[in-house]
Amino acid sequence: QVQLVESGGGLVQAGGSLRLSCAASGSIFRITTMGWYRQAPGNLRELVATITSGGVTNYADSVKGRFTISRDNAKNLVYLQMNSLEPEDTAVYYCNLHFYSLDYWGKGTLVTVSS
Repeated sequence: QVQLVESGGGLVQAGGSLRLSCAASGSIFRITTMGWYRQAPGNLRELVATITSGGVTNYADSVKGRFTISRDNAKNLVYLQMNSLEPEDTAVYYCNLHFYSLDYWGKGTLVTVSS
């Protein structure tokens, strides 16, 4: 059984920073690809960043150079460091664990960026 719990969201002014964390249960964490997705009101859920078990990262063009995804396999944690935040980054951010054809999701954490 896999459970994902996000934390670290909140209200921040434009130009500020936040770090999101995702704690994962289950023994498969270290062999899975982890990701962060977001969904703004009225929009579809979109990819923000992913990181493979080997540490290879991928970012949406809109966050490249501003966001950094990382993971700590010893602690079953994945992080999203978000810098230079913009109002357009306002969304609910979801942690994702992808393992073969399976996808697991957290309940999300709200990030609000004020202008």
